[in-house]
Amino acid sequence: MKFVEDSSAHIVNINRALKNIKSKVIVDFIQSNQVGIIIATNKIAALLDLQTIKQYIKNANYIEADNIKVPCLPQLKSYLKIIGISYLLKNTNTSIALDVVEAIIKNNHIFNNIAIASRPRVIKISPKSDMAII
Repeated sequence: MKFVEDSSAHIVNINRALKNIKSKVIVDFIQSNQVGIIIATNKIAALLDLQTIKQYIKNANYIEADNIKVPCLPQLKSYLKIIGISYLLKNTNTSIALDVVEAIIKNNHIFNNIAIASRPRVIKISPKSDMAII
């Protein structure tokens, strides 16, 4: 993504915009993943900080303004461990695919209003076991 390739320039410009609104938040780094752009800061950003960063990104040459959704903060730094899952799909010798796990998580009511920060990992419990940990 072109925006991330020029991240050092964007970090300087975003920090300047944050300084102009007298914010104490400083952008440390920018990276992208399948979901979008991740901007890490030194402190928890307030609503005005998020709006300033969003406005800067909207004005960037490489970003389509229609693709920008509401900026959000991670609510909890924690992990979820799901145990007792079959490593092999039913009646096959095929291991469970990450897409299947993500679809199950996405469609489960327990995960409403929860944004997963990274892709889950499927790990076989042991070489001789048919069970997995997610």
